[in-house]
Amino acid sequence: MIPVEWMPPLMFGGLIVFMLIGFPVAFSLMAAGLFFALIAMSQNFFDMVFLQAIPQRIFGSVLANDLLLAIPFFTFMGAILERCGLAEEMLDSMGQLFGRIRGGLGYSVIIVGFILGAITGTVAAQVIAMAMISLPVMMRYGYNMRYATGVLAASGTITQLVPPSLVLIVLADQLKTQSGSADVGSMYLGAWGPSLLQIALFALYTFFLSRIRPDWLPAVPESELNLKGWALWKKCLMGIIPSAVLIFLVLGTIMTGIATPTESGAMGAMGALLLAWIRRANIPNLKGLIQEAYQNTMRITAMVVFILIGSTCFSVVFQGVDGGRWVEDLFSNLPGGWVGFLIVVNLFVFFLAFFLDFFEIAFIVVPMLAPVAVKLLSPILLDSMNGNPQAAASAALVWFGVMLCVNMQTSFMHPPFGFALFYLRGVAPKEVKSSDIYWGALPWVGLQLIMVLVVIAFPALVTTLLDKPAVIAQSKEFNFTNADENKSDSTTSAKDEDAPVVFQLDKPAK
Repeated sequence: MIPVEWMPPLMFGGLIVFMLIGFPVAFSLMAAGLFFALIAMSQNFFDMVFLQAIPQRIFGSVLANDLLLAIPFFTFMGAILERCGLAEEMLDSMGQLFGRIRGGLGYSVIIVGFILGAITGTVAAQVIAMAMISLPVMMRYGYNMRYATGVLAASGTITQLVPPSLVLIVLADQLKTQSGSADVGSMYLGAWGPSLLQIALFALYTFFLSRIRPDWLPAVPESELNLKGWALWKKCLMGIIPSAVLIFLVLGTIMTGIATPTESGAMGAMGALLLAWIRRANIPNLKGLIQEAYQNTMRITAMVVFILIGSTCFSVVFQGVDGGRWVEDLFSNLPGGWVGFLIVVNLFVFFLAFFLDFFEIAFIVVPMLAPVAVKLLSPILLDSMNGNPQAAASAALVWFGVMLCVNMQTSFMHPPFGFALFYLRGVAPKEVKSSDIYWGALPWVGLQLIMVLVVIAFPALVTTLLDKPAVIAQSKEFNFTNADENKSDSTTSAKDEDAPVVFQLDKPAK
């Protein structure tokens, strides 16, 4: 007889075994879930009727989820913008603008990476486009190779954090509990502070390096800068203005409440097609570009759906063997309270990112940690949310999600599966050593980890822009500080009629 307390850790161990055998992650999740479901039924932890929840969740929470429709729209938009020549123009104009100062090409890569991150949302597009354009120029002017490769990879991964990041959409879908939820608009608002601060941190590191090692980041000779005055500013605006229009179509409509994330994604996709048509003179084969964008969108969307189906199978069985209670007990009793919880979780996610993609981490780990995060982090934000416990719960999930998003940027930057480094290696000239690419990434990974610590220490960086509702009296349902005191029938009967209805899967009584 296997004790039920052993089942959750055994399921994680079994999942690792399936992946080590060589199964794709989506099928490893399915296999581990069904395998341990057979063991659980043989031990009478639940019966076969309980497994009916798997198809119900797949058709009700995955295939019928309107929010996930935003993923193919944003993917298609990024695939179009990758090849329409916008990145080339912005990099060239920014290089001319900042080239006169030491580290100027580095500043231009950082700024263009931020702008592209706000309109594309794809790491591959940014790293490949910027590396093909900027790396040969940086090499020609004598930039240190490790700095050049590091800044290109890091500026590409910033798209994971800058709205409209796909990671933020996925995290918003997964960060749902009975006490609160993190919607896409709130995630976008919360991510602006950390993303702007991270860009400033990258620029500060470049400035510091240009002062202590000026030979590593030389200025571009004046003879090479052929644009000046209004001609230079005109070229900069020709790249910035279309980007600003797309940013408003995608982000402004969400934040102002004009459109849902799916509708804004559709407008962004149409805006990208319009921009490609306007710039058709710079695109050799516009029809082929659109066909390739459709194919890329289909592959990524299919991958996400299969991972979601596999994670649904795994999570249903995991909840059936009291996995939720096991995770809560494991993380709630850590030394250091909420600070210890955040440090341990971020270290856990950081090391998981060595082996798993951000989609897999979001679908497997985040739903298990969300209830614990609400329990531990909501009291910290209660005062800043005007004493509204439900608002504090939602703000806690946004804070937790943005923090994980900052952390998961590193998954593209460190070995063995740092995809940004793979993209860079694929397009870099042969004289660029792989060792330079990997060693060059380490300082930027350190800067990203510093950002994680900053977000932990200063939650206002995330929550300042969030809505702060009027003060309400705490009810028993959302009282995180005195949950067992002042219980009365009136507190349970007076509920907000407009509050969302939350359906929870309960294990059938034995």
